[in-house]
Amino acid sequence: MKIRTVVLLVVILLCRVGLSEAAEDKYQFKSPEQEQTFRELTLELRCPKCQNQNIADSDAVVAKDLRDKVLVLINEGNSKQEVIDYMIDRYGYFVHYQPPVTPATIILWVLPVIIVILGFGFIVFRQKKAAKKQFWSDEDEKILDKLIQQYQRKERHS
Repeated sequence: MKIRTVVLLVVILLCRVGLSEAAEDKYQFKSPEQEQTFRELTLELRCPKCQNQNIADSDAVVAKDLRDKVLVLINEGNSKQEVIDYMIDRYGYFVHYQPPVTPATIILWVLPVIIVILGFGFIVFRQKKAAKKQFWSDEDEKILDKLIQQYQRKERHS
């Protein structure tokens, strides 16, 4: 009985070690500078499949492919900016966490602010308009008194 338990524990331990080794990507670099560039790029590039996750942290197949491509481009001697440009050409600005300032991005940042300012101005305008005092003339006061008296008479007769 003890032998079975020991064998079972050894098998479980070996399976666990094998799985943990399989989950990690092992990359070989020619220099520490290339490794640092690789790490920076994988943190800076977004996984196209995942929601708001960089390719360093993503377990998606496309993220692994992107990590592999980054490694190939770095090993070919491409600079960090050249790798970023390659990825943007292939996947669009979405793949980069720091897109360049373009008319489209300016509109995306400025338009909501303008809408909020206009909405706030509209609310202030409506409040000021509603807060204006309306002056009653003596004639308006007489008409109101007359209506009140008519209402009171109807109430008494009902």
